[in-house]
Amino acid sequence: MKILIASSEAVPYVKTGGLGDVVGILPHELSIRDHTVKLVLPLYSSIERSKFQLKELIPLMNVTMGNTTLSSRVWQLETSEPYDVYFIEFNHYFSRSSIYGDNNSAYLDNGKRFAFFSKAALELTKQLDFRPDVVHANDWQTAMVCYYLKTWWGNSFFKNTASVLTIHNLGYQGQTDLSFSSFIGLNWMQVREEEFESMGGLNLLKGGIFYADQITTVSPSYAHEILSEPGGSGLSKYLKRRKKDITGILNGIDLLEWDPEIDTIIPENFSKNELSGKKVCKSKLQEKFSLPVDETIPLFAFIGRLVDQKGVSLLRDCLDTVLEWELQLVVLGNGDPYYAELFGNLPKLHQNKVGTYIGFNPDLAHLIEAGADFFIMPSLYEPCGLNQMYSMRYGTLPIVRAVGGLIDTVENLSLKRGTGTGFVFNDISGKALENTIGWALNTWYNDKELYSTMQAQAMGKDFSWGKAIIEYEMVYEKARERRTHWG
Repeated sequence: MKILIASSEAVPYVKTGGLGDVVGILPHELSIRDHTVKLVLPLYSSIERSKFQLKELIPLMNVTMGNTTLSSRVWQLETSEPYDVYFIEFNHYFSRSSIYGDNNSAYLDNGKRFAFFSKAALELTKQLDFRPDVVHANDWQTAMVCYYLKTWWGNSFFKNTASVLTIHNLGYQGQTDLSFSSFIGLNWMQVREEEFESMGGLNLLKGGIFYADQITTVSPSYAHEILSEPGGSGLSKYLKRRKKDITGILNGIDLLEWDPEIDTIIPENFSKNELSGKKVCKSKLQEKFSLPVDETIPLFAFIGRLVDQKGVSLLRDCLDTVLEWELQLVVLGNGDPYYAELFGNLPKLHQNKVGTYIGFNPDLAHLIEAGADFFIMPSLYEPCGLNQMYSMRYGTLPIVRAVGGLIDTVENLSLKRGTGTGFVFNDISGKALENTIGWALNTWYNDKELYSTMQAQAMGKDFSWGKAIIEYEMVYEKARERRTHWG
């Protein structure tokens, strides 16, 4: 099958969250199953052309947007990967200090920026004479691909091309100004409540949901949650209409990067059967954050964006109590200035108990996953989540709320059966998180055998991409079947 994947981010080139992780590995996994895959990304100024060995492929590629023609360039990655990677250069849109916005505010022209990118990605396939069977769009940034395939070129070059739209996080929908309608190619028929109109403006994800041949989410539970509110984030009404076309596919993880047996970043490797290396990682982690080096004290960790979605308010609400207990806590993340200041000040207020790094540091993330004993992930909603899977892989037991991909991946401890891979709670409250941390702490101090059993069960979980890729192939075929009956 010929597959074009369009995305606003993908590791190792650019990443702000789980979207980048997933799109970074998906093309590889599809390619090794003999699919012909091409990945296209915007060329942001943060992407180092020399580092990634980019060569100019198309010096001038015109993209028509409304009554305007924009001239872009296309670069190709020189790579040994079994798939092709292309970058669309248009400096006015992509040569900015950040990807989506500055100072926690989105760029006002994001709708124009990513509508242009979506159309440019399709124009590139025409330039390459590459007729994809499926175009795989990701989140609101490339949702317009689904619309363009149906309306702009639906009966010509792309007449046999189907679209799949993956919703990685419904909380971000590409709400943009109504005045952009003409530029991005919408007429009065599309600017209606059933398609793109929303709250007096345009909603790019909503339009993508209307036009996509198939829709996926990144976990089965999340696929169910978005069909009602509040999980649907205002779009449940429209998603219900597409219920039969929605499939929840649990993300896998990149086992070449996240495997304690071969991880080149951590100070010492380890496995389920030989955990001595994990003790070394713990001591190095304690040293890194200027905490007392003591293997008997449980070390809890949080990695993620410091925003409400990640449940940091719950952690905040129980900190006063939890930090009175015999434990250590390390935090890695950035986001809301309020939370950044709050967690950034904790080491001063709780010396020898808390370590904080405000910012993004991939190497430190590896050390934390390897060295911590417990991982706190109290998300208000979590479409899939990857950190809980990384944690289990590294023998670090997750503490999670029963939502989305977290409940699909973490087996709650059953004292009756003596089984489980983590600790799960339901209520959206600091008290619920406090009680669950207390449960984990009690297990650490009073039942080391049970803790070890849970650790072994967690490390034995299979979070590879094998099952997910087969499910994506099935969705692609369903999309192609639906495309043949369109219009």
